[in-house]
Amino acid sequence: MERRPARGHRNVPHTADVRIEAWAPDREECVAEAVAAMLDVFVDTAGATADATSETRYAVPPGDDADMLVAVLDEVIFRLETAGVLPLASDVRAADGGLLVRWWTVDADAVELIGAVPKAVSLHELRFGPDRDGWSCAVTLDV
Repeated sequence: MERRPARGHRNVPHTADVRIEAWAPDREECVAEAVAAMLDVFVDTAGATADATSETRYAVPPGDDADMLVAVLDEVIFRLETAGVLPLASDVRAADGGLLVRWWTVDADAVELIGAVPKAVSLHELRFGPDRDGWSCAVTLDV
């Protein structure tokens, strides 16, 4: 059996909605991979660029690991709906028991829509935690 790369993500078949999986050596990198996996569901970011002035931050309060993952993914959806921006790159760090997320964003009009935009993160069959190779998650997105 082949070992998975140290860090990555993929979309997996799911009835009516979209399911993503992500993995990385640690919790924070796994959250960043989950953000990238979610974006891959509905936009093509090839050719889009974000500059240093597009950096935004989001502080996630302390909580259960799965709840913090959902908070980050929900925030991506919220920022798309309210500000019309998407993160091209994510840096996630542990901070005061929670997470500090830095995003370098791009205007949603600068990327190509390739799929249904997620409306929410489902808690059904949510999985996030350590595994034999680091951390992994599986999340269903309502589209």
